[in-house]
Amino acid sequence: MLNEAKNSEDKAKKAMVDAARLADELRAEQDHAQNSEKMRKGLEVSVKDLQSRLDDFESSAHKTGKKALAKLEARIRELETQLDDEARRHADAQKNLRKCERHQGAQLPVRRGQEEPREDAGLVDKLQQKIKTYKRQIEEAEEIAALNLAKYRKAQQELESVHRS
Repeated sequence: MLNEAKNSEDKAKKAMVDAARLADELRAEQDHAQNSEKMRKGLEVSVKDLQSRLDDFESSAHKTGKKALAKLEARIRELETQLDDEARRHADAQKNLRKCERHQGAQLPVRRGQEEPREDAGLVDKLQQKIKTYKRQIEEAEEIAALNLAKYRKAQQELESVHRS
């Protein structure tokens, strides 16, 4: 009977040790679960913040790009109009010159006849150069917009991959 009591006491001690060990493991797992939940909530807040910032950046970049592009296109139209006006004035001047030569029966000095078309041609060349410059600027703005869009898409993919994880 003493032996049975001793065995029962040993079994009870083992059971208490096992119960204490299981209680410690349970507390550790509960702590781990709480920490994981806190981290998950923190990451969700970070993802929402980053998504908001990304949306703001995208809309800002989109608006800025559109404004710059519209401004450059308007400037090109303006320069093309000026070029057309100058071309018309040049054509009118040449027409009037020929008319005057026919009416007077005498030609203007060769030197004067050559200077005016050169001056008009120089102005036309300058305007065409400006148009080329503005077109180049539009292309650069479009490239920048494309780069910004690529960056946005990459950041969005990273956010989505973080959100999925």
